Amino acid sequence: MDIREYDVLTMKKPHPCGGLRWQVLRSGADFRLRCLGCGRCVEGPRGKFEKNIRRIERDGAEIAVSRTTRRQKTDEGDG
Repeated sequence: MDIREYDVLTMKKPHPCGGLRWQVLRSGADFRLRCLGCGRCVEGPRGKFEKNIRRIERDGAEIAVSRTTRRQKTDEGDG
C-alpha cells in the first residue's frame, strides 16, 4: 500500500477514545500514528496496521485501498 506521512487513515476498529481516524507521522517498516480523537501516538509494525485500514485520505481526497493477498503454500515441489 502507498501510505505516506500526513495521510489520514480510517481504521476498522475504534480506538478506546472512540476515534477511527489516525494521522500518519512516520511510515516505513513501522508506522507511527496519532489518533485524531484524543491525540495519543502509537507505533507498531506496518503489517499489523495495514490489515486494519478501511480508507486512506490524502490532501482531502480518498485513495483506493488495494489489498494484497499472501501467497499460499502449495504441495508442488515439496517432494
